Amino acid sequence: MSRLEDLQPNAAIRGILPDTLVTVVSVQWFGSEALELTYKTATGKVANELLYRHDEPRIALVEQGRPWSFDGDGALFRLVSEAQRIRLAHLFDPVLAVHTSVVEPLPHQITAVYESMLPRQPLRFLLADDPGAGKTIMAGLFIKELIARGDLQRCLIVCPGSLAEQWQDELYRRFHLPFEILTNDKLEAARTGNWFLEANLVIARLDKLARNEDVQQKLQAPDCRWDLVICDEAHKMSATVFGGETKYTKRYRLGQLLSTLTRHFLLMSATPHNGKEEDFQLFMALLDGDRFEGRFRDGVHVADTSDMMRRMVKEGLLKFDGTPLFPQRIAYTVPYKLSEAEAHLYKAVTDYVREEFNRADALKSEADQLQMKERIAQAKDIDEAVSKNKVEIDELKKAIADAMEIINKSGAEKNVKLRALQVNQNIFNTRKSA
Repeated sequence: MSRLEDLQPNAAIRGILPDTLVTVVSVQWFGSEALELTYKTATGKVANELLYRHDEPRIALVEQGRPWSFDGDGALFRLVSEAQRIRLAHLFDPVLAVHTSVVEPLPHQITAVYESMLPRQPLRFLLADDPGAGKTIMAGLFIKELIARGDLQRCLIVCPGSLAEQWQDELYRRFHLPFEILTNDKLEAARTGNWFLEANLVIARLDKLARNEDVQQKLQAPDCRWDLVICDEAHKMSATVFGGETKYTKRYRLGQLLSTLTRHFLLMSATPHNGKEEDFQLFMALLDGDRFEGRFRDGVHVADTSDMMRRMVKEGLLKFDGTPLFPQRIAYTVPYKLSEAEAHLYKAVTDYVREEFNRADALKSEADQLQMKERIAQAKDIDEAVSKNKVEIDELKKAIADAMEIINKSGAEKNVKLRALQVNQNIFNTRKSA
């Protein structure tokens, strides 16, 4: 709010025109309560307007006397300019995450992040390098590059329970990324009722998510989308085909769910293929359900996965100087000759294993047959006992029917008592035999 007396030539005023500034050209007063303002817009147009005392709340003096006063907060300006510089740093430094992290990456790690993963938008990728290649380092570099580009704010890492603390320590110590591990206490203490909405960088244990349907419901909340989901040891999320039937595990169902909740989806596994092509197709369907849809048929379903995965074995990993990262693995047979005592022992052990193991298998099979015969005999005894009791019960029913007939026909008390005694005797004998 400014007073009418503050309107001086060359001053910049806000509130005369909507969403724009005007420059005061001249002011002519009419008494002490009104004036005629002559102003010029940013386009150079000159106009006039009458202003009164009740117009003071809507006008504001932006600059007094000159257009650039340079009287702003220098520290705040430096902070804003530095933030803008960092936001654009990836345009001038092609490996920004490497230079801002406590890591010395190897060539295969740099090519994985900057050649295989970053150019793919959105990312649906399987990183399948051999154990020891440093897939955690690759994931950390990728996360940091996406943050620098403004493409990542929320990230979820799903890993086996024994690796959760290791992931948290590596990401904070090497990349300064403060990930939090999902626990029951955090779920119960969430202010909003859904802890996933309150945390942006989360590490969750695989079985905790796969076996708990309540946690999965919270993951599916409308506002609980993720920019990146990483699944470590992703081969544990596999489904199997047996006898023409596909068996989906809870872990595989979790992988299907996570695939729908994120823009970037990264699977990491050193053993993605178990030797069965149909199982591998189901596994790759987590990344692209359209390409790997349908029942697998050998010779018909042949899909090229080179654009969706990278596989490097230890023999192909090199240092910057071109030397192998791991020693070369050479397998060969070393011949040797047994002494007379060693040869005798070897023959005795071999004979024992061959004869005694076969005998143990035979004894085991004989014992199984004997046990089966005993069970059959017991079943026959039970059947005979049931049949015998059934006959005695039928005789008892017939005796009772005869006694009732005698009562109805003769009415003789003596005969009735005699027949009743016989019936009681038969009942007693039946219970005693049972």
